[in-house]
Amino acid sequence: MSTAELHTLTGAYALHALPDSERQAFERHLEDCEACTQEVRELSATAARLGLAVAETPPRELRDRVLREITTVRQEAPAPGRRARTGGGGGAGRWYAFALAACVAAAAAFGGVAVWQNQVAQDARQEANQAQRQNEQLAQVLSAPDAKTTSSELTGGAHGAVVVSQSQNRAVFLASGMGRPPSGKVYQLWFNDEGTMRSAGLMNPKASDDAVLLDGPVDRASGMGITVEPAGGSDEPTSSPVALMDFPTA
Repeated sequence: MSTAELHTLTGAYALHALPDSERQAFERHLEDCEACTQEVRELSATAARLGLAVAETPPRELRDRVLREITTVRQEAPAPGRRARTGGGGGAGRWYAFALAACVAAAAAFGGVAVWQNQVAQDARQEANQAQRQNEQLAQVLSAPDAKTTSSELTGGAHGAVVVSQSQNRAVFLASGMGRPPSGKVYQLWFNDEGTMRSAGLMNPKASDDAVLLDGPVDRASGMGITVEPAGGSDEPTSSPVALMDFPTA
């Protein structure tokens, strides 16, 4: 690769877009080219700043136009005496560096927005899929032919019911009129395994009416309990139960 060609790789190098062979050749070139070293430094700094900035989604027509025109626009070749011109006061050299920096920064910003949008979309899809699976499992328990229900009055005038399906090996807790837990606290559900409490998930602290698919199989649990725990839940109960309910018998 000629020295003239190496001069054109500053933008690609700043974006880590060079294959290993060209990257190694360009890094050897940087050892002897102060102008390219300075340009890489400026392009990298500009791309980093704009990559971290809040950016709006570019319009679809901009992307289509860039992809269409990139096949017809020829890259400007470096002019002779590049090192002296860039290091001196030539306006053309400064404009070339500024334009290249803007292109690199725009590519970095648009690429960053695309990665961020893709991650947000993936997270949303995962949450939606998880919620759908839980709703389907909850419906399976409630509609199971062997589903049995028991209900009880809870503290503060709230009402609770638990539905158990042995064929599904799952249970659902239905709450109505639950008061909100204290700030920084959450209601945690527990399976009662012959006196040993096993975590069965958390209730929504903002919902007074809730339907919760208990987390985990019923197995040999004979009932369930509710305690007030720190946000995020606890490995074992840290407070007296606000409710204890026996599971319906067969």
